[in-house]
Amino acid sequence: MARVVVDVMLKPEILDPQGQAVANALPRLGVDDVSSVRIGRRVEIEFDGEIDLDRVNEIADKLLANPVIEDFTVNVAEVA
Repeated sequence: MARVVVDVMLKPEILDPQGQAVANALPRLGVDDVSSVRIGRRVEIEFDGEIDLDRVNEIADKLLANPVIEDFTVNVAEVA
């Protein structure tokens, strides 16, 4: 079994209200040295056979991320 991790994040030029809310709350917890917070999502996909990275990139581009406002990275993960 093989696992791929797809991390999806808003592009830097897109406002991240969820990240901004977290950044604004941190000083109330006594954390004053954080300049910015960006929040994204992580998708793990397990394959029965070998990983076809071209196919994974297509899945991420067409289904998991909105390429207009989001970037994604694909990483092959170790399966224990």
